[in-house]
Amino acid sequence: MSESKIQIGIFVEKLSAERLWEIERPIPPVQIATNLNLVGVNKKREDTLEVPFVFTINYTPPIAQISLTGKAHVKGTKEEIAKIHNTYLEKKPPPPQLFQTIFNVTFMESILITRTLNIPPPIPQIQPPTEQRKPSDTTYRA
Repeated sequence: MSESKIQIGIFVEKLSAERLWEIERPIPPVQIATNLNLVGVNKKREDTLEVPFVFTINYTPPIAQISLTGKAHVKGTKEEIAKIHNTYLEKKPPPPQLFQTIFNVTFMESILITRTLNIPPPIPQIQPPTEQRKPSDTTYRA
């Protein structure tokens, strides 16, 4: 079975980022939710699709909000493009390669934005290992 040879170009068209938390206030522990929506799959030519997307990051408590919108251009053979387009028309999930490529690019862009805003990035924080207690050497006698 041959591997898919599609090419995917990601173009961010609009970027919105806002820090909602006062600079002087320390940032509390937060929960961060990322969301990627593929808005559609539009056939441009027999060998090209355009896939508009919206990537958002939400913080709880609301310390900031980030949104990136854009388009992915997907090029491949007529058969590959028709298969991806038909999958969309049948309301099935997009190919993992397409979704993962868009997610990776927008996620990396968002990390740069969080640095500019001086807010936590949407990656899990590494927790220092907790010191484990050794079992007591005390023996019990009856």
